[in-house]
Amino acid sequence: MQYDVIVIGSGPGGYVAAIRCAQLGLKTAIIEKYNTLGGTCLNVGCIPSKALLDSSEHYHNAAHAFTAHGIKLDNLKIDFGQMIKRKQEVVDANTSGIAYLMKKNKIDVHTGVGSFKDKNTITIKKADGTETEITGTNVIIATGSKPSALPFIKTDKKRIITSTEALTLTEVPKHLVLIGGGVIGLELGSVYARLGAKVSVIEFMDSIIPTMDKSLGKELQKVLQKLGMEFYLGHKVTGATVKGKEVTVTFDDPKGEKKELKGDYCLVAVGRVAYTDGLGLDKIGITVEERGRKIPVNDHLETSVKGIYAIGDVIKGAMLAHKAEDEGTLVAEIIAGQKPHIDYNLIPGVVYTWPEVAAVGQTEEQLKAVGVKYKTGSFPFKASGRARASGDLDGFVKVLADANTDEILGVHMIGPRAADMIAEAVVAMEYRASAEDISRMSHAHPTYTEAMREACLAATANRAIHI
Repeated sequence: MQYDVIVIGSGPGGYVAAIRCAQLGLKTAIIEKYNTLGGTCLNVGCIPSKALLDSSEHYHNAAHAFTAHGIKLDNLKIDFGQMIKRKQEVVDANTSGIAYLMKKNKIDVHTGVGSFKDKNTITIKKADGTETEITGTNVIIATGSKPSALPFIKTDKKRIITSTEALTLTEVPKHLVLIGGGVIGLELGSVYARLGAKVSVIEFMDSIIPTMDKSLGKELQKVLQKLGMEFYLGHKVTGATVKGKEVTVTFDDPKGEKKELKGDYCLVAVGRVAYTDGLGLDKIGITVEERGRKIPVNDHLETSVKGIYAIGDVIKGAMLAHKAEDEGTLVAEIIAGQKPHIDYNLIPGVVYTWPEVAAVGQTEEQLKAVGVKYKTGSFPFKASGRARASGDLDGFVKVLADANTDEILGVHMIGPRAADMIAEAVVAMEYRASAEDISRMSHAHPTYTEAMREACLAATANRAIHI
């Protein structure tokens, strides 16, 4: 079978690339090693974690917030099995939707492990051991990533677990020891904290969500501590062992003194590594980077081999589903002869705790490092009429603007529906808006997005109205 484009991997990057190729008239095939499409994001990542986040949020609100709204409940309890069942139903609906899109766009789906025989020939090994071959003029590698491991800790997937197993537990942990204070760990940690688990976070860096603006990490830590989560920042994990149903995690504090925590589960969430094993890249002359096993690409996301492209988690940059989608579209259009572009500075990052955390553009730390003069405007949600009505008073919106031109350089927010609100900042920055531009645009009242306007007003000669 001969194709114009073969896509290896059906995650957000892969399936979007395949659909865009098909829309552009290219005969397209997609290869997926699992029986369901959608990759990590739809099966064991973005979608199932958000389903559990929503379920746990509903329970937490019922237990702690409903009384203030005049809603009283008796004998409130958790049906954890139903939560997990609903999560799987959400996953199944999404993956079946991707299968429908493949049929709609006349994309051939091949199930099995794809690897290069040569630059134009892909061998597909099926679960029963049989093999088939397909050929293509262009190949897009979109195989995603897998959880990183610590070499001195053995993940047994029962008591010492990764994010994948954390989505399919059969019980709410009594004490979850979380190694890593990044996005994935904090999202899943907040799920179980809301459901009643004690959650202890051990993070090597001096702040949580360390890649984001430090003000966001500081505020998020305060919020999560209200849930009962405890934090050991600047601590170095040295080991974890299992005895029966108990896990003992050992670590050193900033002074080098040894400590330990005991829990019934330990979640190792120290990032992800590109999944490039078994692709046969050596057969076509592609060498992955030593650190992170990422595939080097040029500005067109083409590898060192002409006609072979790579997108998403297997290449440089943040491991985000929407980044992979944008890259899938870009490569499809390049193959079709178009000239698309991506501004990586304007790809937002989100943490789906509650309140949500979202950011786009430069952080204060980045601006200071390169000597850019900037001004800042901030607005707290406790001063928002809409947030006060809903009871979501934690957090703020912070806008960074060029000191001379007033162009918005970065927006950082933690608060209700920040994941949705960040889109306004992305649009503004895409069109190179100034803080004053946004401050003069009408925002419906009462809405959470008024906080964006107020932050821009604060950055424009300290003109905020409601603080």
